[in-house]
Amino acid sequence: MKIIVIGKGHSGTKTYTLSGWTKAVLSLCLLGLPLGVGTSVGALFASQHNSDFVDSDTAQAWQASLQEQELAIKDSKREAEQQLSALTLRVAELQARLLRIDALGERLTTAADLDAGEFDFSQAPALGGPENSSESISFDPPSFIDVIDELAAQIEDRQQQLDTLEALMANRKIQNDVFIAGRPIKKGWISSFYGRRTDPFNGHLAWHSGMDFAGQLNSDVVAVASGVVTWSGDRYGYGQMVEINHGSGFSTRYAHNSENLVAVGDVVKKGQIVALMGSSGRSTGPHVHFEVYKNGRPVDPSSYIHRTPRK
Repeated sequence: MKIIVIGKGHSGTKTYTLSGWTKAVLSLCLLGLPLGVGTSVGALFASQHNSDFVDSDTAQAWQASLQEQELAIKDSKREAEQQLSALTLRVAELQARLLRIDALGERLTTAADLDAGEFDFSQAPALGGPENSSESISFDPPSFIDVIDELAAQIEDRQQQLDTLEALMANRKIQNDVFIAGRPIKKGWISSFYGRRTDPFNGHLAWHSGMDFAGQLNSDVVAVASGVVTWSGDRYGYGQMVEINHGSGFSTRYAHNSENLVAVGDVVKKGQIVALMGSSGRSTGPHVHFEVYKNGRPVDPSSYIHRTPRK
């Protein structure tokens, strides 16, 4: 094998003759160099590829990150379930409060004798108004929990107001119940007034400390105000008598009954039947002797029987 080397500017040439072993070495170098370079490049690429993507430390870091994310998701889910449970209980409590307020409103409507259609607590309040599209108001809605807390505070405030109103109305009702007004009978007529009169038994001028209401035997005798029974039984001159204390220094007496229907210590309501009309004691016929006492002294009952009941 010959190798011809041409000089610069074609000034001359040199010829080299290669022997067998020299030719073999040169061929090996010429053929092995590309193969070696390719192998080296492939090894380097493989080394870098394994280092960047399948490194064991990187895989462990990925695994740890996935586990942390999984735990975070579980914690978030558990927290959301707890909040949902708390919200469910809160909503149930608010619904119970609303039911109480509705019931109280119905009671107040009935107690105040309002028109049934004026305050309907079973329906939502009527609202309305034209839509104003010319103005755009930015609104940042509060959190759901804040809205519920605010609603609960409003309900609590309304409930306190309603409770106060109910207490005031109950107090007014009590005052109305103990307010002495009306007649002690349901049917009958006035047979004798308060003051001086001729005694029906001896014809002498005498003082009559009450008013007499005549009627049918065993007709109803009713209390003119609420109170507590302090006497129920026979009393000299009165026959069968019922006495009721109404508080504030007032008391009333119902005498000459055929039967008393209440006992000492009983609490009676205004208009309740306390006795049956009779003619017991010093009496000429079926009637009720009605007396009103103020601070222990008898007063004219006519000023009370003609009273207009409070509303």
